[in-house]
Amino acid sequence: MITLTKIVPDQQSSYRQILRATSLFGAVQVFNIIISIIRSKFVAVLLGPTGMGIMGLLTSTIGMISRLTNFGLGTSAVKDIASALGTGKEKRIGIIITVIRRFVWITGLMGLIITAVLSHWLSQITFGSSEYSLAFIWLSISLLFDQLSSGQLVILQGLRQLNYLAKANLSGSFIGLFISIPLYYIWDLDGIVPGIIGSALFSLLMSWYFAKKTKFIKTPLSVAQTLVEGKNMLQVGFMISLSGFFSVAASYIVRIYISRIGGVDQVGLYTAGFAIINTYVGLIFNAMGTDYYPRLSAVAHDNSICKQTINQQAEIAILILAPILIVFLIVIQWVVILLYSRQFIAVNEMINWAALGMFFKAASWAVAFMFLAKGSGKLFFWNELMANAYLLAFNILGYHFWGLTGLGISFAIGYLVYLIQVYVISKIKFAFNFDSDFVKIFSIQLCLVLVVFLTINFLNIPYAYQAGTLLAIISGWYSIAELEKKMGLLSILRRYRDKIDSNFNI
Repeated sequence: MITLTKIVPDQQSSYRQILRATSLFGAVQVFNIIISIIRSKFVAVLLGPTGMGIMGLLTSTIGMISRLTNFGLGTSAVKDIASALGTGKEKRIGIIITVIRRFVWITGLMGLIITAVLSHWLSQITFGSSEYSLAFIWLSISLLFDQLSSGQLVILQGLRQLNYLAKANLSGSFIGLFISIPLYYIWDLDGIVPGIIGSALFSLLMSWYFAKKTKFIKTPLSVAQTLVEGKNMLQVGFMISLSGFFSVAASYIVRIYISRIGGVDQVGLYTAGFAIINTYVGLIFNAMGTDYYPRLSAVAHDNSICKQTINQQAEIAILILAPILIVFLIVIQWVVILLYSRQFIAVNEMINWAALGMFFKAASWAVAFMFLAKGSGKLFFWNELMANAYLLAFNILGYHFWGLTGLGISFAIGYLVYLIQVYVISKIKFAFNFDSDFVKIFSIQLCLVLVVFLTINFLNIPYAYQAGTLLAIISGWYSIAELEKKMGLLSILRRYRDKIDSNFNI
């Protein structure tokens, strides 16, 4: 006999907060996805796999430098602002914001200088020649723009100014799109670098505009005071930055390996495939993480509340993600053609396996935030370093034996191992465990995803589509039923419908 868990009002409120934030930033991510689809389509048609490969190599190299020089301020500073906000002391909030704004200038300029100085070496390592040295010098400017923009967005996120944060993201992406596409059309491959710089510049302008709308006490600080106040932020941030550097470096090594073994075209296919997974499926993580991290940071001192918050977030992530993954598995071939072109169909099997890996990533993602929320920078660093080491090994072996499909297999296996790893560490260090509700939801949805995965790979069309559609309906129905039980989803939707109807009747 199945016993339904009664959800108390406080828990309902917590679930609804998660859904509200997810809805807001889910809408932002959907808009960003539409922009990304348009951009990717133009890149695929105008520049082809070669252009996609060059762009992937340039951005991954710049990303690697950025991760090393940004001191993780985009993450560690959110915790500091959220903690200051929790004290209710306006002066304290002003001090932290002043520190952040100074640090992003210093770290941004550091990234610019390092990239410009090492431009010749970066071109040699990445492309095997000095042909792209000038490109890296120009791209160093985008590092400064990105870091300054990150500083403004961190302020909005930490202060929970979610509407301004959403508007900053939307407007920056929208303007960046209309800057980059004409450059690709006019200058072909030569438009890649100006397109990246232009997008970074307008993202900065939009983030700056909305950050200036926030009200806080401006507090003058000496250099010594700035260092004292920002010491912990830099320590935790440096560990985040270092782990992020190893993550991007691992991705960079994989791209270089693919380029040497399979050519730049294969890099383009790999980049396109994982852009679909990380951008279009990964929107759930981006939407949830914006609110989840500062919310978890506020309760991180209490293991019991922390555990409850993580389980609730993980449940919502799985309930939303599972039906999306199932639909994604069914229509992936048409998605690839729509987003890119028939030249990119070779990535279908890789994406199928990677989509399976995203399911394991959803559960591990919710838990891994706890290390940062508790300020355990060293633990986070060693956890991520270990994960990046075996993910890199899996990727190299996967591509060596099975080509692009092997990269999808390595992604799925890697995140299964990572889920086990973060769970064991969090259980030992913080007495964390998944509750029975999450285990039930995870198990049921995983079984449905696995059946669809096997159906798509081993049944002939149209039977695969028919069976997959039925399972998608079952997964969606189950998610809606669970959300209704936990938070009264249908009553929320009815109130939203009535509100729309009343507005139209005015």
